[in-house]
Amino acid sequence: MLVQDRAAAPSTLKPPKSQIRELPTHQQIRRFSEPKNLDFSSWFSENVSRIGVFFLFIVTVAALFFLYNTADTASLLCFQSQSTQSLQSLTRPQIKWNSIQVVSDKTSPYANFLTEKWIVVSVTKYPTEELKSLVKIRGWQVLAIGNSVTPKDWSLKGAIFLSLDAQAELGYRVLDHLPYDSFVRKSVGYLFAIQHGAKKIYDADDRGEVIDGDLGKHFDVELVGQDAKQEPILQYSHENPNRTVVNPYIHFGQRSVWPRGLPLENVGEINHEEYYTEVFGGKQFIQQGISNGLPDVDSVFYFTRKTTLEAFDIRFDEHSPKVALPQGVMVPVNSFNTLYHSPAFWGLMLPVSVSSMASDVLRGYWGQRLLWELGGYVAVYPPTAHRFDRIEAYPFAEEKDLHVNVGRLINFLLAWRSEKHSFFETIIDLSFAMAEEGFWTEQDVKFTASWLQDLIAVGYQQPRLMSLELDRPRASIGHGDRKEFVPRKLPSVHLGVEETGTVSTEIGNLIRWRKTFGNVVLVMFCNGPVERTALEWRLLYGRIFKTVVILSSQKNSDLYVEEAKIDHIYKHLPKIFDRYSSAEGFLFVEDDTILNYWNLLQADKTKIWTTDKVQRTTFSSICQLFFLICKSQKRNCYCD
Repeated sequence: MLVQDRAAAPSTLKPPKSQIRELPTHQQIRRFSEPKNLDFSSWFSENVSRIGVFFLFIVTVAALFFLYNTADTASLLCFQSQSTQSLQSLTRPQIKWNSIQVVSDKTSPYANFLTEKWIVVSVTKYPTEELKSLVKIRGWQVLAIGNSVTPKDWSLKGAIFLSLDAQAELGYRVLDHLPYDSFVRKSVGYLFAIQHGAKKIYDADDRGEVIDGDLGKHFDVELVGQDAKQEPILQYSHENPNRTVVNPYIHFGQRSVWPRGLPLENVGEINHEEYYTEVFGGKQFIQQGISNGLPDVDSVFYFTRKTTLEAFDIRFDEHSPKVALPQGVMVPVNSFNTLYHSPAFWGLMLPVSVSSMASDVLRGYWGQRLLWELGGYVAVYPPTAHRFDRIEAYPFAEEKDLHVNVGRLINFLLAWRSEKHSFFETIIDLSFAMAEEGFWTEQDVKFTASWLQDLIAVGYQQPRLMSLELDRPRASIGHGDRKEFVPRKLPSVHLGVEETGTVSTEIGNLIRWRKTFGNVVLVMFCNGPVERTALEWRLLYGRIFKTVVILSSQKNSDLYVEEAKIDHIYKHLPKIFDRYSSAEGFLFVEDDTILNYWNLLQADKTKIWTTDKVQRTTFSSICQLFFLICKSQKRNCYCD
């Protein structure tokens, strides 16, 4: 306001003095030579504006000082609470489950349509040939879910299509949380299918073709009744308590391929199972199918295993038996080729506050953990579909949450427990805890509450909780309980390159390296920026060593880079030794070194390694410090 008042001041006010001093005129000399009137009233009238500005300044300073020292001042609290606003606003939903009103379909042309088997897909383009083949599968109803980029005139004979307008008429609570341009709008389709009698939902992709056009040939569509296969299922062993996640592609013949959502630190675990156990079938409520052609792989694999203009055509062993996951061991689950049975329909919810490439993976891990509360489990099946690689870019940026957080998420889920006495309250409990830990935001907590209320509103019955096996002593695995199965070693096709014995040799080398270094921790110090190199270093060395610890002068929590000064690294190393107390040894390198680990296969791990020329037991100061610390900690250490 002062600026505006000055701009609007009358022209009689004196203009501001120039920064360039002028020569005095005769009148100016005469004026300054006259005696000045020192009367107080005259002085006050001449300086009233200056006094006002000074008084305003004093009042402003006093007000700020008062606000700063007043604990109950609302303005001050507002300033101080900005950093914790998101934490304070995170509230747990309170739901009256018995007061939820039924939602009936009164607007769609399918109001009276009921069937038990549904195929749900998200569509953004006109019907593909693969989608047309899905419509031909006998006994299954295809439901296509549109979004903001779907053609307005989308149509396919034999399929039910829900446009954005049709979805808005259904009255589901989840509609308030869903983005308009994302495949996560499939959540509307799941609710619609349940509302219209669904007992099985096949979560599919419009570029996936079911092999032989028969879902019942590959999946266990029936779990109870005369058509159910009452047979034991191979199960991964739970004997190793440190194993929390597996790569199922190894079981089906592809040891050098890994699924999207597998922590990168587990990519190097390529050995097949020494033995399996068995579990009785009937509770494999989530059934993950393997896809030939373009399996569900992450962008790291997609961009490093082929040229841009070539398409993947990877094949898995169709004769490998299905395999189940015990409680305590997880597997990536996607939304491309997965069969859900009604006891697991609650697990179809696709999170909305994470990236599209992370949504179904987080859903899969979240759902597996909750499935244990019902006594159910996930099973992985041999190739059930063929997905065609259309050579479309995989957005690496959208997978950042996966590569950074998925390992931490798995560990969190294994340790998490709930004291709630109903299953839906347990689901709310976990969703809230995941928001507190930063795996998703409060938006997904609210979305979970809306999703569960919608499930009840469309007629879904809440499952009953069962006791958790994780909290009970595990029975020892006797010799008679061990079941052997040795997967085939299929060539990992690199697009047009005909492989013969090369792959077997490479895999053999990898196994040999892993056997040598698999219990050695690699400690790497990065002198340069880590934003573009941390993941690459983990991918390069993570498959060989027990783990890769990356240090740098700049900490990066998102990439799990720890802060350390190269000159004071001796302060940081003992913490690493304590963290990996079971390791055989520790190898220290800097990022300006390329480690030829294959040349160290014959090295003696009971002695010191160094590439420096040792003259009178003198070598580089960093390595010397490293070895002194190792010696004091009674560790086997190596320095490159």
